Amino acid sequence: MTAALALTLAQAISAATACGLERLDAQWLLLHALGSPTQGRAWLLTHDADTLTPSQQATFDAAVQRRCNGEPLAYITGTREFFGLPLQVDARVLDPRPDTETLVEWALDVLELLPAAKGSSFPLPLGEGRGEVTPAPTLLDLGTGSGAIALALKHAHPELHVTAVDASPDALTVARANALALNLPIEFIQSHWLQNVTEKFHLIVSNPPYIASADPHLKALHHEPLQALASGPDGLSDIRQIITQARAHLHPGGWLLLEHGYDQAEPVRALLMAEGFEQVQSRRDLNGIERCSGAWCGATASGTR
Repeated sequence: MTAALALTLAQAISAATACGLERLDAQWLLLHALGSPTQGRAWLLTHDADTLTPSQQATFDAAVQRRCNGEPLAYITGTREFFGLPLQVDARVLDPRPDTETLVEWALDVLELLPAAKGSSFPLPLGEGRGEVTPAPTLLDLGTGSGAIALALKHAHPELHVTAVDASPDALTVARANALALNLPIEFIQSHWLQNVTEKFHLIVSNPPYIASADPHLKALHHEPLQALASGPDGLSDIRQIITQARAHLHPGGWLLLEHGYDQAEPVRALLMAEGFEQVQSRRDLNGIERCSGAWCGATASGTR
């Protein structure tokens, strides 16, 4: 692409696609360069004869080059929509995937089953008082990253008490900024999984790293934080740790829901069953792939940690 001649919007998109960029990506990058991200692709069609200024063209050319080098679109524009919410994202956090919305939808289904969501009461476990209470359901998001899952669930259920955990202080900075921008109050904890978590919850959700450390596909994801992607020789190291720790942090009747790789549903279900979880099952994403697995911790107290 050359900046010698001013391009129309239509010519800019054509030049970008000629370099190998997908048309949809070129359109979003052009809107970003124009400073009009909310105008939408239809606006580009009605203004396709407009001419780019030299500054706009330079911004667009640089963005196209970054995208052609494999950088996620969300990192270039600084935004990603997830479950209808606008999130600010950058290289400090994983770029939220549409597949993860499967986990959010399952969590919403579980929340509808919880007694508090239906105005019923929870029996308090031994040692936590007597009688029955009707508290707000409590939810823990492990490895929150940008806060996408936690914020989507808090937005859908404002009464939820949501806690979000991440080991990365940089990720927590991004997540806190998103929570503030969306006016969704969430408690944040810096912790390696459940290490610094002391409470119990009615629902624990997580989209942990699940790619094998030697997987060749990691090379194509070099723009994203490796610690949010890779997890040991079989990709299950973090999932294994979460499953072994989770029961002690769940109220009786609580659920654990995990996202995992396309071929990991069976081993994840086996890990859940080995830890004594019940109603072990998996859910498929829009492509028919078993994308998430989860289970119920049982109706009796899980004991002390």
